[in-house]
Amino acid sequence: MVTKSMAVADHVPYASDPALSRGRLYPEPESTTRTCFQRDRDRIIHSTAFRRLEYKTQVFVNSEGDHYRTRLTHSLEVAQIARTIARALGLDEDLAELLALAHDLGHTPFGHAGEDALNRMMEPFGGFDHNAQSLAIVTRLENRYPEFDGLNLTWESLEGLVKHNGPLVGPDIDTPLPRHIAVYNQRHDLELSSYAGAEAQVAALADDIAYNNHDLDDGVRAALFTLEDLADVPLVGDLYRDVNQKYPTVDPDRRVAEVVRRLIGEMVSDCLSESRRRAAEANPGSSDDVRALSRPIVAFSDGMREVDSGLKEFLFGHMYRHEKVDRMTDQAQDTVVGLFGILMERPEALPSDWRKSAAHADGHEIAHIIADYIAGMTDRFAFDEFDRLSAERPNPTIVRSA
Repeated sequence: MVTKSMAVADHVPYASDPALSRGRLYPEPESTTRTCFQRDRDRIIHSTAFRRLEYKTQVFVNSEGDHYRTRLTHSLEVAQIARTIARALGLDEDLAELLALAHDLGHTPFGHAGEDALNRMMEPFGGFDHNAQSLAIVTRLENRYPEFDGLNLTWESLEGLVKHNGPLVGPDIDTPLPRHIAVYNQRHDLELSSYAGAEAQVAALADDIAYNNHDLDDGVRAALFTLEDLADVPLVGDLYRDVNQKYPTVDPDRRVAEVVRRLIGEMVSDCLSESRRRAAEANPGSSDDVRALSRPIVAFSDGMREVDSGLKEFLFGHMYRHEKVDRMTDQAQDTVVGLFGILMERPEALPSDWRKSAAHADGHEIAHIIADYIAGMTDRFAFDEFDRLSAERPNPTIVRSA
């Protein structure tokens, strides 16, 4: 039996309150039917960038099969876990959900392989960061409203989008601040030296839970490894043995689904216990008190962090560096590198709207325009566009891997 304390809690004092939102960069009349965070969530769902996630790689390129996760299905799964955690902790579910739905908007085609390739090409121009690209999309690149660029999300949504993994500036942080974030922050201070609110922390942990578990599922389906290979992975091995003992004759797909289901439950339960313990210890009275803390308030216990680390190590060795995935990675990186090179040589080959933006830009700015264009592509459009532009090139020198 599910009790209220397990599934639904009254809002805690440190939950983000839509009635106390710091507002939007461009003031708008409030909705009569939705809170500002519900409205932000709806704007994410209706955005072009969100729809494109259907054809963007999670691990497997879209053409590899219909049943593997894409960026879209992954984002929906993160949102489901985030809502569960936020509800149980008494936080604002809508803010947690919208941040989960928006967290991958800035990803390039071909997953991390595409991002690594684009970052390499952008190194002379400040690099590429998908988190900063997500901010660029919701503040500049989405053009759906007559009075402003972007989606004009609330301060809390923007803060959570850029800071869900922690502060971005400070004495212990030596990573350069990504260009898009630095430029936007000059107009709209997102307080980059502090943690984000608890809902953003929920979205970040839900992302971790979702991609680890669902990559296990996809990896078994793709025959990159077997259930038996999981026997020595902390906690996962114990769950596998329990499931195998209880359902020895059930087919592997159902058994791995049961292991994944149990593992998600264990991780969510641990997150709830540890987060409640930290909240009781810190006793924050507001969302700003959460931001002022020296560590996240939503977190795994030390033991579950070890499990999480062991699972990541397993997936890195057995999935992300598997020869089948490596072949897709090589093809993806060839495509991104080739697209960038061709468009830097011939920015006039950009579509008309992008070409107008590049017409009076210098080389540095043109590189950023091209990166924005490539980052927004789906996997299949990137392949098709590369083939088209390569065929039009006077002396083609880059050939996509077979």
